[in-house]
Amino acid sequence: MMYFVALPFLPLQNGGFAPGTAIECPNAAAAIGCAEALSRDTANSGALAFSRQGNTDVGEFEDAVILKAFGEVPEDFGRA
Repeated sequence: MMYFVALPFLPLQNGGFAPGTAIECPNAAAAIGCAEALSRDTANSGALAFSRQGNTDVGEFEDAVILKAFGEVPEDFGRA
């Protein structure tokens, strides 16, 4: 099954980032739109949209594919 997610990031006082609450979306376009909206919230430093394929029954997932990043997100997430 394919999952589409929008994930905000909160700025930390040490200059790092903490992930916020992930929001599952019905498709890639919705995840990108939601991530863009989350990035506009002044409480967040940025947000990204990603997809991930996996099987929740057995807990196996492939690596996430970044669809789009907005604002400031951790460098190890890269940019689409």
